[in-house]
Amino acid sequence: MTVRAAELTDVEFLVDGNARMAMETESLELDRARLRAGVEAVFADAGRGFYLIAEVEGERAGQMMITYEWSDWRNGVFWWIQSVYTVPELRGRGAFKALYASVEAMARERGGVCGLRLYVEAHNETAQATYRRCGMSETVYRMFEAAR
Repeated sequence: MTVRAAELTDVEFLVDGNARMAMETESLELDRARLRAGVEAVFADAGRGFYLIAEVEGERAGQMMITYEWSDWRNGVFWWIQSVYTVPELRGRGAFKALYASVEAMARERGGVCGLRLYVEAHNETAQATYRRCGMSETVYRMFEAAR
């Protein structure tokens, strides 16, 4: 398993992965045009974040997006792990583990990153177990949202 920075040539893979993940986890069908614009916006403005791609023998296996949240309490930036998806045929081969290890190393190298965070659907126990195996732990926080 190798991990690399995503490139513009990966946009369709990222769009497809995000759409599949939304359907699998929330039975939510995303508007592909809006989704594509959202993915492309990350490439257009690095301040929004970045994507990583996991590959097995040159074949795309998984994806992860990192976005940023400033913490005044810690005088640092949290990196939020989002848009995680692994191609079904390649699951169980360590795509998330490789992506997570790469992000951890990148955060240490850059400095100023005070932590890694992600949110997970409450009933997705498979994903939660994966995150625990990587050394993450559940926080005391609950998420609230005012969707627009």
